[in-house]
Amino acid sequence: MRTARTLAAAALAGAALLGLAAPAAVADSPSATATPDTRTTTGPTEAGTSFRTATRFLPGQHATARAATGDYLYWVFPADTGQRPTVNATVTLPEAALRHGPSTWRIDVYDGLRRRQSCMYGTQSRTAGKDAAKVELACVLRPVRASADAWANDPLPGSYYVRLTVTGLPDEDLGQSFDARLGVDLKDEGGAHATDGALAVPLVPGATTADRAEADADAGRPSAVEAAAPEDGWSSGWWSDRWLWTLAGGVLAALAGVGGYVLTRGAGRPSRVPPAA
Repeated sequence: MRTARTLAAAALAGAALLGLAAPAAVADSPSATATPDTRTTTGPTEAGTSFRTATRFLPGQHATARAATGDYLYWVFPADTGQRPTVNATVTLPEAALRHGPSTWRIDVYDGLRRRQSCMYGTQSRTAGKDAAKVELACVLRPVRASADAWANDPLPGSYYVRLTVTGLPDEDLGQSFDARLGVDLKDEGGAHATDGALAVPLVPGATTADRAEADADAGRPSAVEAAAPEDGWSSGWWSDRWLWTLAGGVLAALAGVGGYVLTRGAGRPSRVPPAA
């Protein structure tokens, strides 16, 4: 009876530990047609025309802009360790009566080193017919890692640039005005994609040396890293829910050892032989 109680207690303790770790590590399956949250707030109403002039906005905001067909539009947003960004763009096209044929639109995402990041899911490029009123684009990036090998192209914490442009249309349609609407959703992937290292600083353009950061601090200016940070700041990168799973595994292993000892103790002892009369 005591053995049964011991094993039951071990099972309950293991289930409790796994219950603490599971919610943070389980991720919903991604969607290739993810749409921005309807509760997002209004963001900037203009866009840059290059990486250097990209307009900054935060995830949860909607950035809008009006431009001429053929222009390159740039925005930049922060993404931190363990997050998986989903970029959504909607282009409201010129009036159909003014257009001479279909047009193809595309969004591209680049990290702080201006490396183009591939999309896991979503329609990154789409062709709109001559009579279409708008075109919708989406790009689900890979989860952001805390660190990576120097030769890898893995997403790392820092600034991410979004470029929107038309890649194909009749020459007669160049210069016509259009409206763009951009949003970014961040999903926390937890420790499923965690690594054992961390960058010294996030990949933010303008973040150079400690001397530069010290000079900014002495002058009362925020550093480039601080200016580009999310609302709640950059994470340290060392913590993830993998620690919970590691702890749960260690405790379960210890409980399994105790249970095995309880079950097998005395099995190898020689039976007592009554003394001879």
